[in-house]
Amino acid sequence: MKVLVTGACGYKGTVLVPKLLAAGHEVVGFDIMWFGNFLKPHPNLTVVKGDVRDIEKINLDGIDAIVHLSSVANDPCGDLNPKLTWEISALATMQLADKAVRKGVKRFVYASSGSVYGVKDEDQVTEDLELKPISEYNKTKMVGERVLWSYRDDMVVQMLRPATVCGYSPRMRLDVSVNMLTMQALTNRRITVFGGDQTRPNIHIDDITDAYIFLLDNPQHTGVYNAGFENISILEIAERVAQRVEAEIVVSESNDPRSYRVNSDKLLATGFRPKKTVDDAINEIIQKYRAGELKNEDHFHNLKWMQRGAVT
Repeated sequence: MKVLVTGACGYKGTVLVPKLLAAGHEVVGFDIMWFGNFLKPHPNLTVVKGDVRDIEKINLDGIDAIVHLSSVANDPCGDLNPKLTWEISALATMQLADKAVRKGVKRFVYASSGSVYGVKDEDQVTEDLELKPISEYNKTKMVGERVLWSYRDDMVVQMLRPATVCGYSPRMRLDVSVNMLTMQALTNRRITVFGGDQTRPNIHIDDITDAYIFLLDNPQHTGVYNAGFENISILEIAERVAQRVEAEIVVSESNDPRSYRVNSDKLLATGFRPKKTVDDAINEIIQKYRAGELKNEDHFHNLKWMQRGAVT
């Protein structure tokens, strides 16, 4: 297949694209490259620097499937510039879906977010629960889902709601819980935990990228799927890190009330199986850091980089 991946140079895209190429697909990677480009050249890879808000610049000629990863990622970044967030994460999604249908694209895989549920009291958060997004990021993801699902009679629509992703990527993110706490231990010998009792779902970056490919390979599985396989408290993540890196854990008060357990039985029922864990992610980050292949750089922190004026 010829696959367009938006956000191809991002945290997940930089892991996903090589896997698609290894599977024999031709890939067009489309990205604005706010955080750089860490993709290695490949005969079947075309990388296009562009803005998803400029729909005329997205060439869908010959494209069989789209994996739409582009968005302003996470709550703080989304709230930093709400107008930008809505333009990229909602309006551009709508325009891309419309153009895909008009150009005859048959498959559309959408990267939504497990955060669309908002704060939930239920012990198990399943796909049929009401969505109550509380941030600009959450809201745009919900709108993106609704827009795409309206095209389900025109193309195969598959949507994943990932938990918090963890693990190493060449375009690293050090502002997500497991990665951030591990880097704190490695660089400061001190891990700061806000609250700590909140339970959050997690998924390894290899598993979420494998899940996108699994959906591409299995068009019979349509609709929306949770993707999170380890529901762990923030404090427990810190303790797991401290078992591997000697570091002090400091617990502070938190104003973030979110605590929930994602249930991914629906995805498991399709036959998909995760292969890695939070412990694998911690170990990989430690190994990369100690080998000198990973450093605590500003462009690995989305909010910090955006606040420096690196995006427009």
